[in-house]
Order: sequence, then structure tokens, then C-alpha cells
Amino acid sequence: MRRVSFEDVNCSIAQYLEVVGEWWTPLILRDAFFGVSRFDDFQQRLGIARNVLAQRLDHLLAHGVLDRVPYQEHPVRYDYRLTDKGRDLWQVLTAMRQWGDRWATPPAGPPVELVHETCGHVAEAVPACSQCGATLRPGEVRIVAGPGAADGRTLPPTERL
Repeated sequence: MRRVSFEDVNCSIAQYLEVVGEWWTPLILRDAFFGVSRFDDFQQRLGIARNVLAQRLDHLLAHGVLDRVPYQEHPVRYDYRLTDKGRDLWQVLTAMRQWGDRWATPPAGPPVELVHETCGHVAEAVPACSQCGATLRPGEVRIVAGPGAADGRTLPPTERL
């Protein structure tokens, strides 16, 4: 079944989904953040069909999320590495993992934890205001039209989240 394209939708979330919203893609990205870079390693870790993995990797390459860097000449083989654009997805994947830890974790606890290298403690990533550093919470922010807003369809029906 072919999914609907969001390519022409004037919404940043729709554009995010256009790039990384396919099944398997977040897990491929998770493994890329874990340092996995070779096709066979992605395939083995995920148990994903080779043709599906090739399609997802090609899509991420086409959108500039991954780069392909040769590591062997005969035959040519490649590492898949996160670009700056790809590394910017860290916060998204971290938020997804934290949601899973809170609402869908196994009884034994979360499968992975985030340890802050500076202080050595298990930590959670929280969204913070880039100006004052305060934690951002849904009831304490307001959505306003940005410079790219073409119409009000992507704005909330009320100003507060």
C-alpha cells in the first residue's frame, strides 16, 4: 500500500514525516546514532528485508540525512553516516525513546538509559527555551504564525497548547 505524500503540505511536521515517517526509518536512525554504519550490520540488527533497507537508506541519502562514504574499493562498499541534518534528529529520537520508556517500557525497565558524560548521572532530555533556559511545557507556550505561514490551516484553533 502506497502512503500519501506530504511534499506539498505547508507544515514542518508534515515535512518531517515526508523524510523520516516511513516504517523502519526511526530504527535505522537509532542504530546510526549507536554507531552502526554498514548495510549488513543494519540488516542483521534490525532483521529488515534487504530491499526495504536499501529503499530506506536511499531515501535518507536523497534527503541529506545520511552520507555514503566508501570504505572498500573492490568491490565498492559504503558506510552510511549521519550528516548535520541527520544529527539534528537526535532530539526527536530521544523524545520518542523517552515516551516509550514512560508509557510502553517492559516491567524490567527501559532497555537503554541516557548518561550525561559531564556529571555521570542518568538523565532525561527536556526541551528548554533557547533564550532563558527554562523548561518548555505545553501550557506555557503560544503558537503564532511564522514567516512561512501561507494560511491558518497549520496553526492551532487556539493560541495555547
